[in-house]
Amino acid sequence: MRNLFLFFLILILTYGCASVPLRIANINIDNSEYEILGEGEGSATGLMLFSVVPIGQNTRFRDAYLYAIESKGGDALLNPVITENWFWAYILNGYKTTVRGTVIKYKK
Repeated sequence: MRNLFLFFLILILTYGCASVPLRIANINIDNSEYEILGEGEGSATGLMLFSVVPIGQNTRFRDAYLYAIESKGGDALLNPVITENWFWAYILNGYKTTVRGTVIKYKK
């Protein structure tokens, strides 16, 4: 019974540390293949409860990137700039990620 408890404890702690990798595509296309919609910006915040439990932490870079693209209704982002701000409270740490860049829409 003790081994089963340890197994589940390790499984839960390991699962909380897994995240989705953010892959920013290297866009090598001709200027005639897309339309520039303007500068877009997106933000996402993740928390660490008791500096151990991640809440929204694992997807914040991806979410901020997608929100930046959606802010102008585009398809992709050129020249992304990623910034991060931190804040602390008594029982949690917060991390706000902001992504800015030129939003483009592909011509069809």
